[in-house]
Amino acid sequence: MSLKSLAAKQFARKIAKKTSKWVENPIETQKRVFAELVDTATHTKFGKNHNFSKIKTYSDFVEHVPIRDYEDIKGYVEKVVAGEKDILWPGKPIYFAKTSGTTSGAKYIPITKESINHQVEASRNAILNYIHETGNAGFVNGKMIFLQGSPVLHEKNGIKLGRLSGISAHYIPRYLQKNRLPSWETNCIEDWETKVNAIVEETVNEDMAVIAGIPSWVQMYFEKLNSKTNKKVGELFKNFKLFIYGGVNYEPYRAKFENLIGRKVDSIELFPASEGFFAYQNSQKEKGMLLLLDSGIFYEFVKVDDFFNEKPNRITIEDVEEGVNYVMIISTNAGLWAYNLGDTVRFICLKPYKVVVTGRLKHFISAFGEHVIAKEVEEAMIEAINVTGARINEFTVAPQINPKGKELPYHEWLIEFEKKPSDISIFIKTLDESLQNQNSYYFDLIAGNILQTLKVTCIKEGGFIEYMKSIGKLGGQNKVQRLSDNRKVADVLSNYKK
Repeated sequence: MSLKSLAAKQFARKIAKKTSKWVENPIETQKRVFAELVDTATHTKFGKNHNFSKIKTYSDFVEHVPIRDYEDIKGYVEKVVAGEKDILWPGKPIYFAKTSGTTSGAKYIPITKESINHQVEASRNAILNYIHETGNAGFVNGKMIFLQGSPVLHEKNGIKLGRLSGISAHYIPRYLQKNRLPSWETNCIEDWETKVNAIVEETVNEDMAVIAGIPSWVQMYFEKLNSKTNKKVGELFKNFKLFIYGGVNYEPYRAKFENLIGRKVDSIELFPASEGFFAYQNSQKEKGMLLLLDSGIFYEFVKVDDFFNEKPNRITIEDVEEGVNYVMIISTNAGLWAYNLGDTVRFICLKPYKVVVTGRLKHFISAFGEHVIAKEVEEAMIEAINVTGARINEFTVAPQINPKGKELPYHEWLIEFEKKPSDISIFIKTLDESLQNQNSYYFDLIAGNILQTLKVTCIKEGGFIEYMKSIGKLGGQNKVQRLSDNRKVADVLSNYKK
């Protein structure tokens, strides 16, 4: 065993012991985090506006701080973006993670010194936990690759901004720098296909042991390796032992990955976001991810079925139940307060607290990490109608993850036209370009040849009505689901193709 492997095991043992302390005292840990967050932010603008000085209990917090999403805190964020101090958290954040927006366009999520430290620590601990559980540490001697966005950051009123993965690239521990690929120069390439080609050239003759990234991006990398070498990834990288992923559900990709690799490898699922790092898979034998209760984040939960009630019941981990879908609400040391992240989770274990991500509160498509929302597809449809003169009765959108043959995946738009466009190719081109212009993630997937241009399936006249009738939702306040992250709607609607 190498010195580096031995040191990794010793460090992993130390971190496991530290982790067990808060795992064994979850409720007390969250109470402490809650008190520290409120106390630290008492004299901020948000804290003064919401009477933080009077908040002594969780019930006080619920009374003074309503649940908000980004639109509701946008006014505060804009003050921070403008350079004002002590708005949501003492001082200024050191970064903004710029993400694809909702009704407001781009979102600027503040990242403070405190919060980035927890993000880095959590990603490190996920790997160390794996080492402690399995005893496998040999991979630390091999090369590691993290497929991520460009680390090039811009600046706005003294605060650096970029995508979260690009920000994280600045925090790779020094002891991993020699093992880390791709090179800084390659990582800074903006064009994704050019970047992946460069990564292939840099890694094809290396001893790759750990590979991390969103599954759809990694799949593209694997396919290019196969094409270049005519070898399975597992044959090419004989010491490839660990795949780390997050962002989208891996299961739809698993069979494809195992075919590309040629064998099974261990994997670690992560639950990170610009707003915080919430959980990581802590066992190779059990499902679910360990909810991180000692990372500067206070968690609240609301049952999905109750969320849109006038006064939904908010609870802490003390009162959650297994098997229930909850909307996860967070308050963080980056200055987000009772913030609706939009993710839904289900607890599969309470000792320790372990979750699985069950989806998003609102309809969306993110089968490949694109985070396309209803507003974006509706805006694209309006533009296409204006350009071509088409008229529609109804439409919905769904991903096609596993098309026939060697065809790339795509978004399928199922549309019932009242009046067809004179040129369907212009209609499709307008839809696709509009969506790319609105959503940078979708643009990257198209540019990187992860997705092909969307396809339109024409539904016969009255098809949507027949569909709604078939599912018992014709009339009243029922609406056609505008878009979804699966094919439940699309597959049934396919029975009504023109």
